[in-house]
Amino acid sequence: QVQLVESGGGLVQPGGSLRLSCAASGSIFNINAMGWYRQAPGKQRELVATITSGGSISYADSVKGRFTISRDNAKNTMYLQMNSLKPEDTAVYYCNVRGVVFNFWGQGTQVTVSS
Repeated sequence: QVQLVESGGGLVQPGGSLRLSCAASGSIFNINAMGWYRQAPGKQRELVATITSGGSISYADSVKGRFTISRDNAKNTMYLQMNSLKPEDTAVYYCNVRGVVFNFWGQGTQVTVSS
């Protein structure tokens, strides 16, 4: 069974940066897309950024120009570089890997942006 493990969350001041990592415990084949989602208290989980198997990338409007999604296939790891963080970015961040017959989620990592 594949496991996704996020790391890199924490407490940061507004304007600061964090880099999240999502490491897969095993090889995953026939991936359609990988992505980062987040869920703030009292709100629905929302898409932050995705990268398809073909390399196409998309971002939520709220993070465009501040966040960057990337992947290292050799390390089975996906990243989310978050710059110019705002209090409204506070949420639990989840990584996701999906294909036609599977949809894997990590356990989540807390990001808190506060002074």
